[in-house]
Amino acid sequence: MKFKIIPVLLLTVMSGFSSRLFSQSKNSYFYEIKVYHLANQEKEAIVDDYLKKAFLPALNRNGVKAVGVFKPIGNDTSQDRRIYVLIPFKSAKQYADMSDRLEKDQQHAESGKLYLDAAYNKAPYIRMESIFIKAFANMPNLQIPALKNEPQKRVYELRSYEGPTEKGYLRKVHMFNQGGEISLFKRLGFNAVFYGSVISGSRMPNLMYMTSFEDIASREKHWDAFRTDAEWKKLSAMDFYKNTVSKSDIILLHPTEYSGI
Repeated sequence: MKFKIIPVLLLTVMSGFSSRLFSQSKNSYFYEIKVYHLANQEKEAIVDDYLKKAFLPALNRNGVKAVGVFKPIGNDTSQDRRIYVLIPFKSAKQYADMSDRLEKDQQHAESGKLYLDAAYNKAPYIRMESIFIKAFANMPNLQIPALKNEPQKRVYELRSYEGPTEKGYLRKVHMFNQGGEISLFKRLGFNAVFYGSVISGSRMPNLMYMTSFEDIASREKHWDAFRTDAEWKKLSAMDFYKNTVSKSDIILLHPTEYSGI
């Protein structure tokens, strides 16, 4: 079976922030994932306070809603403590303009003073990553899962699939969209939040997606159903989709009590 690789996908990988990429994405969301790396519980509390009282309210005032804030299950105090912030933007321009908007937001400056005015030798985090993602065509907008369990039991699963080459990566993107993997996840009730191509980040080429579950047991049950599904077995057996992932990461997260999703 032969498939046609859409040229704009290759442009996405090779050219990053090109005018053509953005002009063809009017109906697709862009996502930024901020990852805060923290030294200890005290620093974590400072970042939590900033996100809850200053950053998320400022994003909401400036038209960005449903911002997710998550922490890895078993956030280890002796190793790398992390906070993940998922920010959905309706356009690349909204993303590009946000820094200026926040800088002019006096309420943000006042509410986030402890974090924003921290001394150079008392920084609230060790390092902060930023990953910029363009939504996949077959799921162009953020979806808020309708989970009923209490937040501390919910599980959000963030996956990252790096490709061995640009062409290999594009075949994996094709598998999600034209190949039908997104539809398969939907049929099996994975409560996906987003799927997208990383267009700026430290790991390239790369795609990332997030699914959600009521709890750990629900997650295991869903993945068991996925692995044994006839459609998945047929899809994964196709030569066209083989050897398209060189490295994968799976991060299980709980939402914070102030998370927007």
